[in-house]
Amino acid sequence: MTTGEGRRPPDVSVVVIVYNDAERLPAAVRSVLAQTLNAVEVVIVDDHSTDGTHETALRLAAADPDRVRVCRLPANSGGCSAPRNRGIEEARAPWLMFLDSDDELPRHACKSLLLTAERTGADFVTGEVTRLYEESGTTGLWYPDLFADERVVEGIREAPEFFFDHLSTNKLYAAGFIARHRLRFPEGIHYEDQLFSARAFTLARRFAVVPWPVYIWHLAADPARLSISSSRHRIRNVADRIAVARMIDTFLEESGNADLRPAKDRKFLQHDFRLHLGDLAFRGPEWTGRFASETVPYLDGLAPEAVASLPRDERVCLRLLREGRYAEVRQCARGLGRPGIAPRHAVRDGAGRLYWGAHLPAAGTEAAADLDITEWRLGEQPFAGGRIRHEIEELAPDGPLLRVRLRTHDPAGLLADTAGTPGREDGLAAELWLSAGGAAPLKVPFRYRRTKPGEPGEPGTAGTGTGTGVTGVTGAEYTAELLLDPRRVPLRAKGFAGRRHPVIVLTRHGLTRRDPLLAPLDLRPLRTALPRAGPLCGHELRVACEERGAGRLEFRWRRAGALRLAAGLAPRLGPVHRRVRRLRRRLASPRLKAMVERELWRLPVDRRLVLFEAMEGAGYTDSPRYIHEELVRRGLPYRSVWSYAGDRSSFPPGVPLVRRGSWAYVRTLARAGYWVDSHGIPSVYAKRPETRYLQTWHGQALKHMGFDTPELRLGGEERRRRHREMVARWDVLIAPSEEFERTFVRANHYTGELLRCGLPRNDVLVRWNEPAQRDRAAAARHRLQIPDGRRVLLYAPTFRDGLRGSGDSIRVDLAELAEGVGEEWTVVVRPHAYDRFTVPPELGHAIRDGRGFTDVNDLLLASDALVTDYSSLMFDYAALGRPILLFTDDYEEYSGGSRGTYYDLPDIAPGPMPATTAELVAAVRDLDRVTEEWAGAYARFREMFASRDTGRESKAVVDRFFEGGAR
Repeated sequence: MTTGEGRRPPDVSVVVIVYNDAERLPAAVRSVLAQTLNAVEVVIVDDHSTDGTHETALRLAAADPDRVRVCRLPANSGGCSAPRNRGIEEARAPWLMFLDSDDELPRHACKSLLLTAERTGADFVTGEVTRLYEESGTTGLWYPDLFADERVVEGIREAPEFFFDHLSTNKLYAAGFIARHRLRFPEGIHYEDQLFSARAFTLARRFAVVPWPVYIWHLAADPARLSISSSRHRIRNVADRIAVARMIDTFLEESGNADLRPAKDRKFLQHDFRLHLGDLAFRGPEWTGRFASETVPYLDGLAPEAVASLPRDERVCLRLLREGRYAEVRQCARGLGRPGIAPRHAVRDGAGRLYWGAHLPAAGTEAAADLDITEWRLGEQPFAGGRIRHEIEELAPDGPLLRVRLRTHDPAGLLADTAGTPGREDGLAAELWLSAGGAAPLKVPFRYRRTKPGEPGEPGTAGTGTGTGVTGVTGAEYTAELLLDPRRVPLRAKGFAGRRHPVIVLTRHGLTRRDPLLAPLDLRPLRTALPRAGPLCGHELRVACEERGAGRLEFRWRRAGALRLAAGLAPRLGPVHRRVRRLRRRLASPRLKAMVERELWRLPVDRRLVLFEAMEGAGYTDSPRYIHEELVRRGLPYRSVWSYAGDRSSFPPGVPLVRRGSWAYVRTLARAGYWVDSHGIPSVYAKRPETRYLQTWHGQALKHMGFDTPELRLGGEERRRRHREMVARWDVLIAPSEEFERTFVRANHYTGELLRCGLPRNDVLVRWNEPAQRDRAAAARHRLQIPDGRRVLLYAPTFRDGLRGSGDSIRVDLAELAEGVGEEWTVVVRPHAYDRFTVPPELGHAIRDGRGFTDVNDLLLASDALVTDYSSLMFDYAALGRPILLFTDDYEEYSGGSRGTYYDLPDIAPGPMPATTAELVAAVRDLDRVTEEWAGAYARFREMFASRDTGRESKAVVDRFFEGGAR
């Protein structure tokens, strides 16, 4: 042992364990010494390394003898327990942490954990973990739901889900707590953290939770450096997981905590067992048999309620494993956690229940209960959301080409009666897409051939019956053959090095789905050299089955020849390369483009050129769309150019497009005589005096806007100046109501011309009963695959400030809503563009995803009632005269937040404001009564916010802005 004379006793001891890791140990130690809590000590415990690790540790101690000590075990222990136990004995501080030599601590970890421990009186504090994937450089979080909030837990029974937090390294422990309960790691076994943590959680009187990362866990890319926990291919590690789980069971029994077994069993099934289950696709029959012999006896003794809590696909996999059906286990494992991947087969019994596989299990058995997948409701899923399975049957070289034979398993009948000519109206278009390096994908069309006729009564297109009373294998299978030419995959001039996975893209009814293409698990890798298309364009290509996940077909490119040489020289030319990149960024910067735009003012303005932009380039939508259509309908002599920021599919054929922010966009801005926009042309671009700018804005104001928001009200003068200049560019602003003038116009300090008329986008809503709008509504329902006779409930919440992209705006319990409204309604969810949403697979029969519609008017016309919260859609929807319900479970928080609202919503609400999903269900089920009860409030709401909507606003705007303003 080497020691240093400490000037002050440490507050925290960090035990760093190491074995043969001289390269990474210094970074781990430095991460402790750099803590904002200075009073830390590092206890390095060397597990008898055989390389230069011990010498490295001694040098680190010599460099900071007051804070670094080193001890060395007399023999290698083969695990983490013995060195950690030695570290516990050597630690001098009242608080203790553990750190592995290949990981690091964030800079404020020790201080933030210590302050929390002292404030809460907890026996230990646990915090979030950042998982750093070294191969890609990306990061993820460890069980983020556990660490969503800062909290104090009075014993594990208050929050038994923390059994999932089985790491020992993301915690700060009171040394007295460890000594009092004689907490030690079990030696001679792996996964020692799990017993240690289970004992700590069970014995703690109180523990605290912090939501910020306190540990950085490095996940190595090099297979030779895999940690013990990542080495799941070793049967010994499987045996150790089971052994540790049994040790935890024994501890819980002997300590009088047997009631915690179901919570611990859920953790074992959903974490430990699940990790290995997902790998079974890549294990052979012998390994899988040994795995089953280790695990099945233990699984048979787990709490039934824990097994019942498993997702259905995992219960299926577990049943197949118990029955020794190892080939089917591999099939099932490929779809775990991937709800878009269907089983190869599903079979229905005479009572209409559906089972995994091609053969019916014996009725009334445990096997039947486990293999029952009726809850997936395969025959009721929409085309875009149902399960399907694409597998390669054969992949063979054909000269420079690859000959692919594909089989698609369709047990849900998603493709029934549509496997015909690609591109046929109302038919199915099928393509294989393969891209590389950010370039556009290679698209290879193909045609299906049906090879297995469906049984009578099989599920057909989504929304048909379940086939009750019919026994047999459901759905159908299709095959296709295609030739893939890897030389035609677009590559950028600098080439590409990396992996990509082709997808099968199916399009029908205007809906597109992209699904993985599964490779044969025994596929022998194919290698080829791609010929040069130019002096630097050589590549080597490897085609194989990916070695993880679902086992997709994987293409891996490596640069060859001059390209590889250039890539190798890049690090040596680092400074030059960095300067070139900086120069390229500057040449493409918005500031430079704004300067060039001003210089282009020297050219004459084109008085017949109109730049249209909607919602920051979202597509062909909002009021600019309807103004453009009115120009086209009249045949007026204007040339329209639209900006786009991503997908271009919503634009009509032949409409000229420019990418938002591109040089073509800059030229158009500088030359156009008119700008028509519904959100905001980027503020960096000035508007020349001859250009007229029509701002239609994208909705009326409920929440504070402009200078009433805290960002501008409390922000710096520079930010306020930029906003004033952005607004000052507007020559004309549409004001759809007096309330809009009182709120939005005033809040933005706008003093220019107002067009006092409704929003052009609402014309079709006012005229919803005309044939064109009825056809549009029918088309939307068809595209959403709404069953005949169903009503549509549109759920369209707005985003929450500070939570963009979190999905937190979806506050209704969709499962409860779907069950409550029953077969009469289909719910279409349309979140704000700033938020995310995915239809839960178990709700695909009742819930539709409305994000694929660029113009929300399609959904408004197709719906029978609207559920929103604080979205401005409520003002537009009033033009339809259909029921509006406001789900406002967080009203006090939202209205009283930093941003605030212009109205007390209960004073103006056009419909009820349910605060629970049960209240919402009750309102929907009694909608006629609700509509009658709220008729007066609805009429007042329309008068306040929709009285200027006449259905002829596009015409009025064109009359007054273009023809009236033409020079």
